[in-house]
Amino acid sequence: AQSEEVLGYFVNVERIPNSCSHSPHGISLKERKILVNLSMAYYRVNISAYNEAGESPRAIYIVPELSGTDLPGQIHVKSQGTNAVVTWTPEYNPKCFVVDWGTGKEGMHMKIVTTATGNFTLENFQPYKLYKIMLHASDVCQCESFIRHEKTFGVTHFYSVEGVPRTGPANVTILNITKHSALVKWTEIAAEDRLGFLQGYRISYTDSSRRK
Repeated sequence: AQSEEVLGYFVNVERIPNSCSHSPHGISLKERKILVNLSMAYYRVNISAYNEAGESPRAIYIVPELSGTDLPGQIHVKSQGTNAVVTWTPEYNPKCFVVDWGTGKEGMHMKIVTTATGNFTLENFQPYKLYKIMLHASDVCQCESFIRHEKTFGVTHFYSVEGVPRTGPANVTILNITKHSALVKWTEIAAEDRLGFLQGYRISYTDSSRRK
């Protein structure tokens, strides 16, 4: 019975993406809670329990996305063909930036930028796809140190080429009809069908009671 008692927990915090060859940041602890300082990059957390007999299977948890409010900087992106030139304000040159960009959690790329020129270029953007670009500042530029040292400077979204939405609004309903008004509602166009940033909606209507 003694060997069945949980002696502690292993917690691995893994950055997504992680272009470094180092293994995830591992922590061993006795308590069932831990406070970790993370940037707004994506992270995978693996938790397992261990006792004298061995280690349990891992529970895997993806840290939810955080809203990009109250960040210290703004990212500006300009399209150049399939490339994107990234600048930022206010002027800030940490020892290095860690850049994440991609169309989703599973398709993110990571790059370490040590330039102090105030801009850098990202490559191979596809048209009509929404990209998320995250810029994290770090004064330590070794791979294994990012989790403890990187702080998110700014986040933005970007299309290299915008197109016309593939579909129109769906499920249009008209409610609360009175002699003088009506409430018109519709469902949002799915992100993959927008092909660009929506500027708004145009609503056309005619008074069928009027004769031409």
